[in-house]
Amino acid sequence: MLLHVPEVLSKAEVAAIRARLDQAGWVNGLQTSGAQAAGCKQNLQLSVDSPLFGELSRQVAEALQRHPLFLAAALPKHVLPPMFNRYQDGGHYGNHIDNAIQTDRFTGRKIRTDVSTTVFLSEPEEYEGGELIAEDSYGCHEVKLAAGDAIVYPSTSLHRVEPVTGGVRVASFLWTQSLVRDAWRRAMLFDLDMTILKLRSQLGDSAEVVALTGHYHKLLQQWAE
Repeated sequence: MLLHVPEVLSKAEVAAIRARLDQAGWVNGLQTSGAQAAGCKQNLQLSVDSPLFGELSRQVAEALQRHPLFLAAALPKHVLPPMFNRYQDGGHYGNHIDNAIQTDRFTGRKIRTDVSTTVFLSEPEEYEGGELIAEDSYGCHEVKLAAGDAIVYPSTSLHRVEPVTGGVRVASFLWTQSLVRDAWRRAMLFDLDMTILKLRSQLGDSAEVVALTGHYHKLLQQWAE
């Protein structure tokens, strides 16, 4: 499931984050990549040792944790600290699948990566190219969202960032370990949750809606880890 999550950050929050990132020390993105990425990755990342990293990372994480659509889709058990990247001058990241296990930089805990998220911090008109391309059983999907919006997708998806041929593309990216490991089960729970919300708006808490809500929670209880 590929899901657009709008307005994770307000325009004012994006502007404040960008202003601070523009003064930050960026490092070669290969410092946080494995050997396989070395041949296909060309970008910059905010150093995790930067004094800004902890504060800005927590700001993005807290914004996501407040967003009901992100919570419904990811069903987060643990959200890894968001990181920040920058693409310019032809920067790109070729086809890859995210590592199955990542380390929480604040706690050292090993986390399974079930859900990948990118929060866009540049407006689409600020750069040329730079589309996020994610593949699933339905084909390739091209993503280039407004600043402050996020895209959420399974971490098992093959994906890439096209070369940025003009301007600068800045984003935050992160991984989530979900309460529900299986992507198909998460998608089914999300669809059921959204259907219940629509029915509640039309019918209120009728006996049928309450029963359907009960089925949702029974499935979540059955599948949660």
